[in-house]
Amino acid sequence: MKKACAYGILTILAFLNIHAQEGNFNFKLEAIGGYTTPGRVPFWMRSNQYGSIPLDNASLGLIGAIKRDYAARKNHFLDWGAAIESRANVGNKSNLKLIEGYGKVRMGFLEIKAGRSRQTIGLCDTSLTSGSFSLSGNALGIPQLQISIPEFQSLPFWGELLAFKGNFVHGWIGETPQYQYLYTRVIPLETYFHQKSLYGRFGKPGWKLKLYGGFNHQTFWGKEDIYYENYFTLSGLEDYLYVIAGKPYGTEHIGTSKIGNHLGSIDLGFEYSFAGFKVLAYRQNIYDIGALYYFANIRDGLNGLSIQNAKQSNSHFQWKKILIEFLFTKNQAGELWSPYAPSGDENYYNNDQYVEGYSYKGIGMGNPLLGLGSSIREELPQDPHDFFVNNRVVALHLGFEASIQKWNFLMKASYSQNYGTFGTSEIGHSLGNVWTPPRYGIFPETKQLSAYLKSSYEYPNGLLAGFVVAADVGKLYYNSQGVFFTCSKTF
Repeated sequence: MKKACAYGILTILAFLNIHAQEGNFNFKLEAIGGYTTPGRVPFWMRSNQYGSIPLDNASLGLIGAIKRDYAARKNHFLDWGAAIESRANVGNKSNLKLIEGYGKVRMGFLEIKAGRSRQTIGLCDTSLTSGSFSLSGNALGIPQLQISIPEFQSLPFWGELLAFKGNFVHGWIGETPQYQYLYTRVIPLETYFHQKSLYGRFGKPGWKLKLYGGFNHQTFWGKEDIYYENYFTLSGLEDYLYVIAGKPYGTEHIGTSKIGNHLGSIDLGFEYSFAGFKVLAYRQNIYDIGALYYFANIRDGLNGLSIQNAKQSNSHFQWKKILIEFLFTKNQAGELWSPYAPSGDENYYNNDQYVEGYSYKGIGMGNPLLGLGSSIREELPQDPHDFFVNNRVVALHLGFEASIQKWNFLMKASYSQNYGTFGTSEIGHSLGNVWTPPRYGIFPETKQLSAYLKSSYEYPNGLLAGFVVAADVGKLYYNSQGVFFTCSKTF
């Protein structure tokens, strides 16, 4: 028995040692020092950064990360990975954030991951996008347990013509302020996060043309028995199943609606490979409280065209990727001429139950161009019941990646016209065919330009040095500028 146990332990240690040698271990140290306009961090320095944000004014940031990824060889049925990354900021104040901290196991094409990680969801160009509607990487990751097929997995029949990927998530948000049912008071309640997605690809791996389609679904929910007090009749399991299915619930005391705060997108796109470049075109169709079912907000969505260079060049200059996006969220099924929707205007990211809407630790989880009250000029009108006070947006967003010798460049620029919410429009918020007149002023058409440039130079032995500059000019945000110098070592 002792020999058998010893043999088993040695076998496990040998397995871990082999995988440790084959795995991709990375250690990173980075220092970031610079300055922004006092009291202001430019938009693209604080947006879609996964919560890794500098302080305003003069500050220094220190980042440390340890990561073990899967082995380069994919013929192992079982493999594992893990990561820890934290950021400390020192300046006019100080803070420490855990940006990532997770462990994961791969079994064939299936992955199980637990912890906090960088995550985006939705069909788009993830490196240059203005941000997916559902999950853009704007906030810190929610601690969660996820089961997923992270990469497209071809089905064995029909010559790999069809492939699928998707995920299923349970997350822990913590306490969030909520308007208690039928009462005006706000109470803190433990809140959970549910997410699922399913995306398909039509086209064999070697084909030039591939078609994409799928959906994602996110929900804030939890403690409905406390929220509804004695009126809630579902068991804990029934509650969860209603959340997963998005099934409406109601009693003689509770108006029929979905449990929790639901939103997501239905995405379509295609990819075509030319001789020297690859094109990805996509469209995210938005749903929040049900108007998409009636095609009442079909005008709204995120449209993108990404062009990626497929040629390797020996010239000093090489472009890598170009992105053009158009975001439109102004309709929301709230116009007087919009098709009828029983739920009225969508009021994206806001919610009648969750005071801070679709946000995590006070930062929006979706596209950052739909802004919070804390980020815009004080003189612009705000409906106090709306946490996201500017969700009616028309924006053109451009992205560009290139290199000049050993210098790498990434640029973003967003020009937007902003219209507040329907609560601060001449029409007002609606429910079915009933409109509530605006009570807090009319949000004027407000124009804004935000730009960002990041550059780094590659030295030998994993050393990078570079800079980041960003600026805001317009009437939505206070004008601001920022510049930071960076130095990192990977080993």
